[in-house]
Amino acid sequence: MKSAFLFSIVSVAMFGLSSFCVAQESATQETETPAALNFTMNTIDGQEKSLSDYQGKVVVIVNVASKCGMTPQYAKLQELHDKYADKGLSILGFPCNQFGGQEPGTDEEIKSFCVSEYDVKFDMFSKVDVKGDDSCDLYKHLTSLELEPKSAGAVGWNFEKFLLDREGNVIGRFGTRTDPAGDDFVAAIEKALGSE
Repeated sequence: MKSAFLFSIVSVAMFGLSSFCVAQESATQETETPAALNFTMNTIDGQEKSLSDYQGKVVVIVNVASKCGMTPQYAKLQELHDKYADKGLSILGFPCNQFGGQEPGTDEEIKSFCVSEYDVKFDMFSKVDVKGDDSCDLYKHLTSLELEPKSAGAVGWNFEKFLLDREGNVIGRFGTRTDPAGDDFVAAIEKALGSE
């Protein structure tokens, strides 16, 4: 009787350990960070932010500038944020001063401009380089990818947009002149949002 009881306890313990190992393995697989989100960047307020926090969201990464002919795109990006944030869209703005010196301000000045002129509520990050030898690692990765409609290569100007799906795959790259409210761009976002 004792040996049967002891066998039952050992069996239950082994089953529990086996289940724990399977659960641990699943958790490890689920938390593996996609390459495009495997970066830590500084927010415009100077705080470190892991881009892995956006896993599970549809993400638009865009290099922005305050004194560009395309600067009014801020308004349309904010409209996208207003319309789709609750459905899982995150827009990440990365100021850059490499194109015609059109983002000369400090992070504090950039934030003040974005809020006062366009009421920007989507996530903004500290100023970075997006092309050349000093390009940040995030943009080195993004610009190395063969995408559509725009392919691999250096960022050409302000307000280029990269689109990531909920799994963190980079699924599109759109040029400066792509209207954030345009049918093609909105359709790409909506398609990605629908793939839960």
